Amino acid sequence: MESEALKTRLKIRRGEWGRPTTGLGFEQANLVILPKRYAYDFLLFCQRNPKPCPLIEVGDEGSHEARCAPKSDIRFDVPKYRIYKKGKLAEECEDIEKYWKSDLIFFLLGCSFTFERALIDRGIKLKHLEQGKNVAMYNTNLKCNPAGVFEGEMVVSMRPIKHRDLVKTIEITSKFKKAHGPPVHLGSPAEIGIKVLDVPDYGNPIDIDEGEIPVFWACGVTPQLIALRKKLDFMITHSPGHMLILG
Repeated sequence: MESEALKTRLKIRRGEWGRPTTGLGFEQANLVILPKRYAYDFLLFCQRNPKPCPLIEVGDEGSHEARCAPKSDIRFDVPKYRIYKKGKLAEECEDIEKYWKSDLIFFLLGCSFTFERALIDRGIKLKHLEQGKNVAMYNTNLKCNPAGVFEGEMVVSMRPIKHRDLVKTIEITSKFKKAHGPPVHLGSPAEIGIKVLDVPDYGNPIDIDEGEIPVFWACGVTPQLIALRKKLDFMITHSPGHMLILG
């Protein structure tokens, strides 16, 4: 019998779900696909930076099925992909079959969408879900630990949380170490290099209302920023907010 996670992946594979996967309620993963020549450096980068890059699985060379997502095909099972060439975003597409090569290795990194259901179940409202938006994500001045060709700053996701829910939110998300864990920053965006909160670098803007505070988590979009700034020859990732469903 097909699991609900597999049914959702098949729906994505058939092109029946082209939206961000936030709010779906499954364990989810960021996707990074690299040529073999970059794989060791990136593995080391993940080990040195477990907050933005909590490693769940590394694929065998040329493999496109994830063990943590049985019967998956990572060439088709993400709603939207990004192709980077020589440090530039070359294309956004719904499958990567034409780009697949036998020397590619995929990495699955934990995603903060995984803990959203746990927050909702404890009565914590998530405004981006209520408004039908993608989560807001920002480049920051928080330095990552370098590894080989990979070095740069962390990307964060932001969710407005009511002051009364802060402690509960930190306690809940701290249990999800493979999904970025607890926040990396609370409050003032300027302290981590975010100049304008109303203009996220990825995703959609989310208003901060009275009684709320912006709460920031490490984000798996971090490798995309590094790919751009370090001008990597080739890299495939998920489009921000469009994750691989696990299970």
